[in-house]
Parts: sequence; C-alpha cells; structure tokens
Amino acid sequence: MKKTKEMIINFFNGFSMALADSVPGVSGGTVAFILGFYDKFIESLDDLFRGNIEKKKKALVYLIKIGIGWVIGFLLAASVLSSLFHKEIYKLSSLFLGFIIFAIPIVIKTEKKEIKGKYKNILFFIIGLIVVIGITLLNTTGGLNISINNLNIVTIIYIFLSGALAISAMILPGISGSTILLIFGLYIPIMNKVKDLIHLDFNALPVLIIFGLGIIFGVVIFAKTLRKCLEHHRSSTIYLVLGLMLGSVYPIIMGPTTLESPMKMLNFKNFSILYFIIGGLIIIGLEYLKKIIDKKD
Repeated sequence: MKKTKEMIINFFNGFSMALADSVPGVSGGTVAFILGFYDKFIESLDDLFRGNIEKKKKALVYLIKIGIGWVIGFLLAASVLSSLFHKEIYKLSSLFLGFIIFAIPIVIKTEKKEIKGKYKNILFFIIGLIVVIGITLLNTTGGLNISINNLNIVTIIYIFLSGALAISAMILPGISGSTILLIFGLYIPIMNKVKDLIHLDFNALPVLIIFGLGIIFGVVIFAKTLRKCLEHHRSSTIYLVLGLMLGSVYPIIMGPTTLESPMKMLNFKNFSILYFIIGGLIIIGLEYLKKIIDKKD
C-alpha cells in the first residue's frame, strides 16, 4: 500500500512538473519546490551522473518514477498547447502570468529564513531581473525557423545551447525553461516539432535530437552547480530565483510578438483576469495539496 501511494505521488509530481515545464511561467523546479520534493530531485539528478553505483541505482529508480509522469504530462500538454497558442494566446499568457505572480509569495514564505535579514543579497535579485529582461530585449528574431531544411551549424549550436539553458531553467525554481525558449524564439517551433512527432512525422527527429542532447548536457553541467549553490549559498540563490521569476513576467507579456504571425503584446485590453485567477488558483491548489500530503505522512 505504501509503495503504491509512493508511486502515485511520484507520478503526480512528475506530471505536475511537466505541465509547468511545457508552458512559459512557472518552472517544473518551482512546482517541485511547492510540492516539497525539490532537494531530493536535484540530489537524484546529480547522483545519477556523479554518485557511486548504489546512489546511481537509487537515483535512476526515483527519476524513472518521476519521469513516467513527466513524459505523459508533457506529451499531453504539447499536443494541446501548440494548437491553442495561436487561437488563445492572450488567455494563455494571462494564465502564465497567474502562475508566476501567485508562485512568488509562496517561494518567499517557504524560504523566509533565507530572505529575512539577508538583504545584501538583493543584488542577486537585481541580476536575475536584468538577465531575463536583457535576453528578451536582445531577442529580435520573433521566432526562429527551425525546419529541417534550414538546419546549419549556426542553428544546430543555437538549438543545442537553447536546450541546455532551457533544462537549466526547468530544474531551477524560478524562470521556466519554456520562458527561456520563448525568449530565444524557440518555444512554438519546439512544441510544434513535439506535436509532429506525436503524429509520427519523423522529419521532426533531427531538431528534437539536437535539442535533447542539449538537455542532457545542461543536466550534467547544471545539476551539480545548483546543488552546491543551494547547499552553500542558499540565500543568494533564492534571491536570484525570485529575480528570475519576476523578470519572466516581461517575456510573457511580449510572448504574442514572437509568434510566426506577430500579434500585439499582452496589455490591459486583451488581458484575461479570469485566466489570471485560474493560474493563481492552480498554484494555490498545489501548495494546499502539499500540506495534505505532509499531514498524512
């Protein structure tokens, strides 16, 4: 009974992470943070590549349990979102904003011990803000064309590095990996490629393989660094995370301008308060669910 419960919880955790990872806004790392399994997740990623045999086996079993839920959640989200993005861009952008704005106070409350009285680390908060807004301003492509015919050494490196940066953001409790892809003009193209593969269009494979290799590279490099930062510089890291989270509001507002047929940025006229509230309620619901699970344990 206990193993079944653990399996269901791990599946749900992975599924929830995938839904967050697949949309610009809150990262899967933030969801892991809210649901209380973030440190174990990062330790498992690091142990998988650097631990001894026993730690590798334990990490692999745990990550497979999480991974099953993640894959199902991501494929489901990709098949739905890629078509909705063009039709309901403003409602979705409002939803994503709700994710971010409501998640920030939860991270502050959870990590208040690392924030209160350590205000010199606000510099890292400012750095986080500047990084996200700066990259967004630098991205003037309005979406990169990554069709198979256009693959060359430059686009291959671009896709590879974007994958590495995206997974780094996905496992960081702050900016979403999808927000990184949105910033670099790759969110919609990658989601379209995933949808194409779901429909057995194997022409999408070269791009997704390059992207996947970038993801593996990012995990190997970033997991250990992040683990060390959280262990030895947790306050500075949390301030940086909060800066990244608040800064990611800007690329979401600008998101509609990165479509293949650019649209007006999100503003007060096209903003949906209903979807913003729904996004917030989802985040609050996840926190409430964590409390229920903690009480039962």
